[in-house]
Amino acid sequence: MDARQIRTAYFQYFQERGHALLPRASLISKEGDGTLFTGSGMQPLMPYLLGAPHPAGTKLTNSQPAVRVQDIDEVGDNRHTTFFEMLGNWSLGDYYKEEQIRWFFDFLTRIVGLDPCRLYVTAFAGDEQAGIPRDEEAAQIWQRVFAEHAIDAQIAVVGSQADGDVRGIRSGERIFFYGDGENWWSRGRGLAGTPLRDPCGPDSEVFYDFGPEHHDPSYGLPHPASESGRFMEIGNQVFMQYQRRRDGSFAPLAHRNVDFGGGLERIAAAANNNPDVFLVSLLRPIIEHLENLSGRSYRQCMASMRIVADHLRASVFMIVDGVRPTNKDRGYVLRRLIRRAIIYAQDLDIREYSLPATVPVVISLYARDYPEVSENSETIVRVLEKEERVFRQTLRRGLRELHRRGPAGVTGEDIFTLYDTFGFPSELAVEEVLKHGYELSSDWREEFERGMHKQRARSRSTL
Repeated sequence: MDARQIRTAYFQYFQERGHALLPRASLISKEGDGTLFTGSGMQPLMPYLLGAPHPAGTKLTNSQPAVRVQDIDEVGDNRHTTFFEMLGNWSLGDYYKEEQIRWFFDFLTRIVGLDPCRLYVTAFAGDEQAGIPRDEEAAQIWQRVFAEHAIDAQIAVVGSQADGDVRGIRSGERIFFYGDGENWWSRGRGLAGTPLRDPCGPDSEVFYDFGPEHHDPSYGLPHPASESGRFMEIGNQVFMQYQRRRDGSFAPLAHRNVDFGGGLERIAAAANNNPDVFLVSLLRPIIEHLENLSGRSYRQCMASMRIVADHLRASVFMIVDGVRPTNKDRGYVLRRLIRRAIIYAQDLDIREYSLPATVPVVISLYARDYPEVSENSETIVRVLEKEERVFRQTLRRGLRELHRRGPAGVTGEDIFTLYDTFGFPSELAVEEVLKHGYELSSDWREEFERGMHKQRARSRSTL
């Protein structure tokens, strides 16, 4: 199944089980939630997960485009993107662990066609000090589900990701207990970071095993939560059954919820049995277009093509939802993505207006499911053309100056000069320095900030 078929089948599967299909929310997150962009399917639903009745009922599903810019420096490998779609289904005080675990397993194996022997799962190990027991219920449900497919799923108690790197997997193990760093969900980090009065609870993640040949031993021994490349998380089932009280303790929620999120591109990669998400049907046509524009193969230029494809896709959806390039907040994020894409397109020897020329490919991938993308095609092209025209002038001057200074080593003062004189963004300058192997001052951030402080002082003196 390709990604679009998986999305359509997912909607049908959960609608047949009584779920209301919701439209996607805007990428521009609501004021007051502490984020610039919608980063998950549950984010727009938080009021209902907190107890407000949803007008569509207690069983919901959708696919939510999302942006997570914290992953920007990871883009270039075979699985990280700043833009992705999150398949979601929710139970607002309705069904719980048994139905959720069985349905997702059934969808993956019977509908998508994944080999159940390739699936590994995790559950929460519990925390005695916080009064949260080990999630034996989820583990037992998983054991029954695997047994129905003639798989003896043995349980392993791992602890942290670092513990797993040392311990690895033992024969027959398929269900892994991890601590709150891996298998506790809240809007904070871990049990201690769970905000007061927030719903929270254990989660159960599902991983696809691409095989030992994809394991990078520099990460230690293989296990599901490792970043070594062998396993990829394709879905996370959050069981919201607690609420943090004023005194910091955890009390049972009156109405337990299920919040499921599964990466569409990652499930499609598992369906391909290939860990490269850039070869799924929502990204491969963009890669092929870049190959045609550059005259180079994807195999030769993987990182650059991945960055251009990802950043362009993210930029298209941001522009559709009303974001425009500026020097602050959301506009700065969009500007940074566009400019990074231009730099990496130039590395491919793709010159003028590479991004606008690629927009029709992106639109063709989403026009049927997100018609607002094609309806805004002229605006998308106009915004990208303007930003590319201005930045290419900056880019030519800034790169000449950077490469003139580079062989002698680059300091934070140099990076500030590039920014102050040529308008060259500091983070892009650092990327170029590292990419070309120039020596970078270990104190470049402090040196850059001293230049910025002097500039601000000069600005104030002229008022």
